Amino acid sequence: METVHRTCPLCEAVCGLKITLDDSGHVTEVRGDRDDPFSKGFICPKGASLGRLDEDPDRLHTPLVRTDGGWREVSWDEAFAAVERGLSRIPGPSRAIYLGNPNAHTMAGALYGTPLVRALGTRNVFSASTADQMPKHVSCGLMFGHPLSIPVPDLDRTDYLLMLGANPLESNGSLCTAPDFPGRLKALRGRGGRLVVVDPRRTRTASLADEHVFIRPGTDAYLLAGIAHTLIAEDLVTVTVPAAGLAEVDRALADFPPAACAQACGVDAEVIVRLARELASAPTAAVYGRIGTCTAEFGTLAQWLVDVINVLTGNLDRPGGAMFPRPATEGPARRRPYRTGRWHSRVRGLPEANGELPVATLADEIETPGEGQVRALITVAGNPVLSAPNGTRLDRALPGLEFMVSVDPYLNETTRHADVILPPPRVLQSGHYDFALLGFAVRNYARYSPPALPLDGRPSEAEILARLAMIASGQGVDADPALLDELILDQMVRAAADTGPLAGRDPAELRAELGGTNGAESRLDAMLRLGPYGEWNGGDLSLAELRRHPNGLDLGPLEPRLPGLLSTASGLVELAPAPLLDDLVRLRAGLGRTAPEFVLIGRRHLRSNNSWLHNIGPLVGGSNRCTLQINPADVTRLGLGDKALVRSAAGELAVPLEPTDSIMPGVVSLPHGWGHDGSTQAVAAENAGFSANTLTDETVVDPLSGNAVFNGVPVVIVVP
Repeated sequence: METVHRTCPLCEAVCGLKITLDDSGHVTEVRGDRDDPFSKGFICPKGASLGRLDEDPDRLHTPLVRTDGGWREVSWDEAFAAVERGLSRIPGPSRAIYLGNPNAHTMAGALYGTPLVRALGTRNVFSASTADQMPKHVSCGLMFGHPLSIPVPDLDRTDYLLMLGANPLESNGSLCTAPDFPGRLKALRGRGGRLVVVDPRRTRTASLADEHVFIRPGTDAYLLAGIAHTLIAEDLVTVTVPAAGLAEVDRALADFPPAACAQACGVDAEVIVRLARELASAPTAAVYGRIGTCTAEFGTLAQWLVDVINVLTGNLDRPGGAMFPRPATEGPARRRPYRTGRWHSRVRGLPEANGELPVATLADEIETPGEGQVRALITVAGNPVLSAPNGTRLDRALPGLEFMVSVDPYLNETTRHADVILPPPRVLQSGHYDFALLGFAVRNYARYSPPALPLDGRPSEAEILARLAMIASGQGVDADPALLDELILDQMVRAAADTGPLAGRDPAELRAELGGTNGAESRLDAMLRLGPYGEWNGGDLSLAELRRHPNGLDLGPLEPRLPGLLSTASGLVELAPAPLLDDLVRLRAGLGRTAPEFVLIGRRHLRSNNSWLHNIGPLVGGSNRCTLQINPADVTRLGLGDKALVRSAAGELAVPLEPTDSIMPGVVSLPHGWGHDGSTQAVAAENAGFSANTLTDETVVDPLSGNAVFNGVPVVIVVP
């Protein structure tokens, strides 16, 4: 038996695990790592099932190539040759790439996604970000100058937390990396703090809170505008950070008094005023809004207002408020103003954000003839047929591609349309460092997990993506993928030798100092050494140092970072960016609007994560079921039985009902990521469920970010 230490890669909590392997490499036990200074032994059902996922018999181990007779297993060389034949005949502007959510949970996805995009020579870049979090990136980019400068609630020190559209007792957190989120919330209350949850459902998180406030789905921006209006009107504003635009915010929010906002969001005006006063009077406080507030028609406005309130109450960038992490691999500050709309999608003219186009328009780009029509698609760790709005349409569109290649361990609802499938190795055969997620951690921390098992002759995920990049850039199928790493490392050490503490050093000597058994590890070592705690920056952190601490390293609590973090043109927090003020016209127009009879929202399950984990027996069943939650009063009023037909502008589904008084009347909820009918994955096929994205409308997006609207979708409920 051997025990290895590893960071769990299945959600954003980055919990430390202790995994026991037998001599054959079989996982016999998975436990929480009590010696991890961040997670301290916490583990959820997903993490406990990592061994089952890693050894899933339905995982692919050999590349597949589509033939007239069906799928054929081929060698890796044959598979990459097929990729070269397929891509080489299609020019860059007609290529597209879709990067799924798991890319944020792998080293390869973080390190090789951007080089692959550049090699493809296309602006047709799509990802799960525009089905989830793009509004937060856009609002933070406009306010702070960088889309990754995202403040997180200082959970361990705050006295008051207002949480909207988040259910961390099920999701384990999102854009807020906090292992044992439930324990941290209980500790908040245990020290006398107050937790208020705003949600259309009485979730597990809402049940834990001191107060749960029901809200009409998709209207969080009205509640937040009413709170901000109250803070200004009652002279409760205390701005403690360098900021511009307070007067403009005052004028812009004048049309959103609590009474008007109450009518729009369904929260009493007295409650809106009280929440504002509580936030202003608490010793420390933070407002935190997540996926339920992002995936709505006013997603970017809601995210902007979250941080406007944090600023107005004096709680931005202070202990116990909303603070900016300092991750170990953070690079130098970007000193150019942030903007979106540098280009637009070909068919619908939707603006780019963070170098991406909205996934809501991917089917348009495939189906619509003309110059630049998408004819080739690469998907990496993504299943947009189930995760994109109106996935049914995308499912119909994908067969029209001339060529498609998927990097994925499964033959699933999306990859079944591919011409070539390249399966990455098992989780335990890959090194792991959370580049993205540690940028949102509620305490500064770093941990590296080296591969626990050998590759046995197959390429690593890093090598797969690097070879794709070499092929896409015209280097040929036989080009050495290690050349890509060396090119990037050369650029890094040369830049480091030009300025800063390493100025004048020989780049070749710097390269020779780097450790790592492969290019990915060497790049990680360079980023650690150059980072804020690194050996090359006055500290002592390096890859070797992380290897000496397999349980992880605590790098200290969050500390104030302004104004140094800001990269706006003014050097100030921009409270009133013009695009956001302009979008308030839409919000004003919605005041007094008649609400639909029913709206649809999604929901999280503790034992699920999008469409990833539905083939793991212990994680399916029980409360993890694909049912339509509905208030019992609505069941009675409509004369429904055990099923209902749900119709939207995009489609319809007949789904089993789960009556519960935990959901507001007029609201129904269907979980995300299901719809595995006909799947080759045995467990998933037996528990197929229904895809909620048969009902979501790809023509409706948040205009500033292009994010899909999954919450507050108007639907009609009838007897089937």
